[in-house]
Amino acid sequence: MSVALTFVTPPPGLAPLTDFSLDPVDGAVGLYSLVAEANRNVRLYVVDAGVYLPHYTPVITDEHAETLGLATADDAMVLVVATPAATGTTVNLMAPIVVNSSTGKSAQVILDGQDWPLQETLGARAA
Repeated sequence: MSVALTFVTPPPGLAPLTDFSLDPVDGAVGLYSLVAEANRNVRLYVVDAGVYLPHYTPVITDEHAETLGLATADDAMVLVVATPAATGTTVNLMAPIVVNSSTGKSAQVILDGQDWPLQETLGARAA
């Protein structure tokens, strides 16, 4: 089932697009296709960090949390952009997509001052 996401600002490199659908990929728990509503040819693959990266603990600013309407961490879904390649899939942990699970309000957040890699090899799904 698709979920509508509205970004508070366009994701980097995708301006002026702010409205997307988050579509689950059949047969792959926690893997989604993020598709722009205005141009269905614009698509990113994202993974649910809670499923694939249980030890990933990015910290967002109070300002970001307020903008997204997040009262607690449990209100958020954290997605990371996945890049498939012949040598394996990598994920960008320095710029997660934070989603208010109740409203669909979203932002791709740059984690300044945190030591997360831009390209981390994605391992097997957490059990």
